[in-house]
Amino acid sequence: MVATGKGASQGVLIKGGNALEKAHKVAMVAFDKTGTLTMGKPVVVSAVLFSGFSMVEFCNVTVAAEANSEHPIAKSIVEHAKKLSQKHGSFAKHLEEAKDFQVHPGEGVSGKINDKIVLVGNKRLMLAYSVPISHEAEDYITETEKLARTCVLVAIDGKVAGAFAVTDPVKPEAGRVISFLHSMGISSIMVTGDNWATAIAIARELGIKKVFAETDPLGKAEKIKELQMKGTTVAMVGDGINDSPALVAADVGMAIGAGTDVAIEAADIVLIKSNVEDVITAIDLSRKTMSRIRLNYFWALGYNILAMPIAAGILFPFTGIRLPPWLAGACMAASSLCVVCSSLLLQSYKKPLQVL
Repeated sequence: MVATGKGASQGVLIKGGNALEKAHKVAMVAFDKTGTLTMGKPVVVSAVLFSGFSMVEFCNVTVAAEANSEHPIAKSIVEHAKKLSQKHGSFAKHLEEAKDFQVHPGEGVSGKINDKIVLVGNKRLMLAYSVPISHEAEDYITETEKLARTCVLVAIDGKVAGAFAVTDPVKPEAGRVISFLHSMGISSIMVTGDNWATAIAIARELGIKKVFAETDPLGKAEKIKELQMKGTTVAMVGDGINDSPALVAADVGMAIGAGTDVAIEAADIVLIKSNVEDVITAIDLSRKTMSRIRLNYFWALGYNILAMPIAAGILFPFTGIRLPPWLAGACMAASSLCVVCSSLLLQSYKKPLQVL
């Protein structure tokens, strides 16, 4: 109770004692990329056309297709496409809504706009719909990924019309967190739906050696289970709907406070301030709490082993000393009082100095 209350005051909401107990055993932390290790506020840095479509038509169908998506990248693309459309002509204020709109987790979205099938997503989505990718588009994808950016393709009626290059800056504290976790004896991995090139570039920047990229939501959960089968206690840190299965599968699921309601509901621990440093706080607080529980246990056990025989009168035959009932009761209360006071010392807990 003291630890969960202290955690909440430090920006770490722990849902029950079970999560608190498991967190001290964590040997590996799996991080999502977008919105967890990165700022979660993607910005479109460039947009190109690959075919005979006009920029206005390209932007309008993109906005119509992405308008119903809640993904951060989708929102940034919608905002940029609107500005781009206004720059090259006029933006259609009353766009036809996307019919048969469908979200493809880890890939993108699809829908029918003005009787045209529109796909907005990554390379896997295009391949799933048998959309050919030209050499020009392949070169743009490769160039974009080398710069640790995400390439979002837009296909209209089975033909790649253009693409957006999206960048999402890494959180300034992310590198320190990975380094400090390593010093605690905890390894870090990245599990993301983004492409391999971008994921590896970000991982290299942060010092993460193991990466699982281009993974769908169920694939993330499967990776967590594979690690658990090796006897590793795994914590998952994520913020989106795509991370929910992995958050549930992990021994300890940690959700970023600014993430989706689904992720927060699925997690065992919520990082209210959306600060990745609080991953360390949660694990360190759990370790301190379990250490305090063991101390209280051994203190209470040792105290009772010594005091109970005395209360029972073991000294009377030798010394004539006998504890009156009221004093025996006071000694029993003193034991409980000492344990409570020891637990209350957790109120003085402070975050590890290295990450403050």
